[in-house]
Amino acid sequence: MLLSHQKKFLFVHIAKTGGTSIRAALQRHRWQDPYYLPMWVASKLSRLAHHEVAIKIPRHAKAITAKEMLPHPFFESLFKFAFVRNPWDLQVSSYHHIGRERPDLLLPDETFEAFLRRKLDPDRPWQYHIDTSITQQSDYLVDLHGHLIVDFIGHYETLQQDFDHCCQQIGLPRVELPHRRKANDRLAYRDYYTPETQALVGEAFARDIDILGYTF
Repeated sequence: MLLSHQKKFLFVHIAKTGGTSIRAALQRHRWQDPYYLPMWVASKLSRLAHHEVAIKIPRHAKAITAKEMLPHPFFESLFKFAFVRNPWDLQVSSYHHIGRERPDLLLPDETFEAFLRRKLDPDRPWQYHIDTSITQQSDYLVDLHGHLIVDFIGHYETLQQDFDHCCQQIGLPRVELPHRRKANDRLAYRDYYTPETQALVGEAFARDIDILGYTF
């Protein structure tokens, strides 16, 4: 999550949706914000205290976290935006990300299909802190009653175009997004699926597919 008092925006960072590139593009403006230095100090103090003092909003916090923590008039004054990704594509990205960053979490020679079935097995729940993509993306965008509380939902598939719109809304010049964590180690996501695993993801993430308007 990225908050700017000066530019009045709140970026809700859902993992593996291009958020690292967006943060990098916005980072250059953060030191112009008079509130950034105390926010930076608070973040460092939180780390020194092993995050036991509750003075830092986590990187991948949900919008409801900010709504509960910030004064209501200030929260309402912010331009709140997030980016989402096709759920089937997101699961392929998750598989490769864990294979690169935490290969010890995969079984020996574990295929994508085996990984997916293990991850979504209700009798063997995957741990959230290992892979946040097990959570519905729409959960990051709603309040406790399921109502959307962000102003704009961009899409990974049209990342630059939708980010341009966000820049217009918050009064920044157009920024060419850097290719952070650009993947070149995979096939097109549809090539990973069988009809059974396609249906498995469709069932597990039915709410995202409905709210965000995605199809396979």
